[in-house]
Amino acid sequence: METQDWYLEYEIHKNRPGLLGDIASILGMLTINIITINGVEVRRRGMLLQTDDDKKIELLGNILRKVENITITALRPPTIMDTLAVRHGRYIERDMKDKKTFRFSRDEIGLLVDFMAEVFKKEGHQLIGVRGMPRVGKTESMVAASVSANKRWIFISSTLLRQTVRNQLANDEMVAESVFFIDGIVSTMRSTEKHHSLMREVMRFPAPKVIEHPDIFVRETEYTLDDFDYIIELRSHPDEEITYDLVESSFTGFDLA
Repeated sequence: METQDWYLEYEIHKNRPGLLGDIASILGMLTINIITINGVEVRRRGMLLQTDDDKKIELLGNILRKVENITITALRPPTIMDTLAVRHGRYIERDMKDKKTFRFSRDEIGLLVDFMAEVFKKEGHQLIGVRGMPRVGKTESMVAASVSANKRWIFISSTLLRQTVRNQLANDEMVAESVFFIDGIVSTMRSTEKHHSLMREVMRFPAPKVIEHPDIFVRETEYTLDDFDYIIELRSHPDEEITYDLVESSFTGFDLA
């Protein structure tokens, strides 16, 4: 049987001496490998585990439910959120109503880059929307995530270096190892029919696409927010309001990068 990864998380009610050692001993007796371990939020500990026998995981769950002072909160194949929680020691903030919306502040750029990199590593179509005010670090985070995921980043439209609007791509650019960046305002309000044709071709291509300013993009195109797999919101501070009023009133003077 192939080796499988699992995520174990438990809440600690009383952090008595030797508790972690006892749990590690149980894992050792079951020959389940601990890949990564870290505290997750307050009074929780997360582990990435590896085993070639799913029955051992079932047995592990039954044993740990009998251990005093802890409550198992997760025992499952790891999600992106689980992997990052162990790596960074905290969960990403997620919208309670819209589960595909994830919120970050500027001091969490490292966590954001890791999150996007894990999404970029997935095969096939991934559509990610990024909301945020000017100079908060949206484009820079997208590029850094591409580097981390070992992907080539391709700007279809952007304002990072003045205003970029592509009308065609080279043959070696339209490949699955690329990540395509589209500025939702530039592509819909300051572009040509050739650019629109290229954008539609890119949107159909089975590779990750990142749309900055997705709300403007869906307003001006046939796409909807339901088409997005992830919506990322990046703020200078947690209470910052993301608004497009300034964009609407004075687009030419607005630094969108």
